[in-house]
Amino acid sequence: MAPGQKMFDFEAALRHVARQTVLCVGDLMLDDFVYGEVTRISPEAPTPVLKVTHNSVEIGGAGNVARNIAALGAKCIFVGLVGDDAAAATLRESLGGLPAIAPELVADKKRPTTRKVRYVSEHHSAHLLRADWESAEPASAESEAAIIARAEAAMPKAGAVVLSDYAKGTLTERVIRAIIERARALHKPVIVDPKHHDYRVYRGATLITPNARELAAAVHRPVASDAEIAAAAAELARMIGSEAVLVTRSEQGMSLHVEGQAPIHIEAYPVKVRDVSGAGDTVAAVMAMLLATKTPYESAMRAANAAAAVVVGKRGTATVSLGELRHRILPAASLAPEDKIVFDWSVLDERLADWRRHGLRIGFTNGCFDLLHRGHIRLLAEARAACDVLVVGLNSDASTARLKGKGRPINPAEGRADVLAALEAVDLVVIFEEDTPLELIKRVRPIVLVKGADYRLADVVGRREVEAGGGDVILVDLVEGQSTTGLVQRSAKSAETPAPPKRSTKPART
Repeated sequence: MAPGQKMFDFEAALRHVARQTVLCVGDLMLDDFVYGEVTRISPEAPTPVLKVTHNSVEIGGAGNVARNIAALGAKCIFVGLVGDDAAAATLRESLGGLPAIAPELVADKKRPTTRKVRYVSEHHSAHLLRADWESAEPASAESEAAIIARAEAAMPKAGAVVLSDYAKGTLTERVIRAIIERARALHKPVIVDPKHHDYRVYRGATLITPNARELAAAVHRPVASDAEIAAAAAELARMIGSEAVLVTRSEQGMSLHVEGQAPIHIEAYPVKVRDVSGAGDTVAAVMAMLLATKTPYESAMRAANAAAAVVVGKRGTATVSLGELRHRILPAASLAPEDKIVFDWSVLDERLADWRRHGLRIGFTNGCFDLLHRGHIRLLAEARAACDVLVVGLNSDASTARLKGKGRPINPAEGRADVLAALEAVDLVVIFEEDTPLELIKRVRPIVLVKGADYRLADVVGRREVEAGGGDVILVDLVEGQSTTGLVQRSAKSAETPAPPKRSTKPART
């Protein structure tokens, strides 16, 4: 940070995200992930046999940019091209289930909807094979006109524009030029995730986000070192007249060139990578939303780097929630609490499955944990002693307010989760929105359910479900005089009691 430069307020910027609308135009596709285990080689050919356990069908390509925008709480107007087939019907239905996305899909009966099927070995976290159904032919003149018309009609409502180019024919030169020129006339930032063979077609874009390999191909020079990356990014910026170039470098992090500024290189977050599919979409989505809020380039890049770290830790074409992004960006005591807090329940499912594969006894308890006290510590310690791994369900801010009344919670969910995650007894913290943890308990399926002894056994939420699964319910004795409500009341009473008058230290006058 330059001397005298003011620290950027990420919390304030993230609060503004929900008020943003982003226009995304690009290649829509259907991503199908088929998961299973490989235990043998086929007798028919020297290829592995995947014993399929499940599959996941998701909106991919440029549609994943739209999904990330929606997951972060903003609105997205999405313009894309599909065929007239089953994959298009699935995409329309899926997009229709996401109220934050307004789809404007142009149908061309003469071309297939792009579909990609990936076969993944769960045990090795490896992609074995990908099968594609697609046509990379440029969109017809009629489709081009329809895409341009829909994009131009939506543009006045948007704070930023994303061109998500997968080289599948939607973003032809005519479409790209029309959208960039219209956006420049309206003073809208244009973010390009490029795939075109000639990057000069993107001239006038505000920001372009190639990976290192794409950058090298665009400027025909090596990009192995930081210095080479910086020089190539500057050359690309001059070539297309862009304000900035953001280079994504996988495990080496990101590099940023901004006109008139020194290059900036940041490292990637240390995370366990499960799947890199769609990470570039997440970067484009975060950059677009934050540039729409006038966030400086460097700060937006740091947020995008954090978001990418979240999604590569998930399977499939994943998204990042605002809570996950906030928790990754804002200061944390250590990486251990960071790894323990779960906002996305699909991550919870993966963690639980891993524990079960290792034969671990999963325990569960829950609460608001607004002001952590000795009673909470005893509850958590005894809960952990009864199992191998302990999941703690934490009431969200809205849920806590409904249960505890006006003025609660005292601490927001992110702060309460950080404190819990810092405790050795806690293995995972999961925030839930409901008034009771019943749905979360059904998801976790613990072998041990622990509550305080102020509950009657018959009144414990989830008791029947746990006992039906062969588990136990344990009631832990309370610590007398320890409760958050009591602490709040005593604090308020103390604040209302006037302090005794100070005794004068001056000698009395005679």
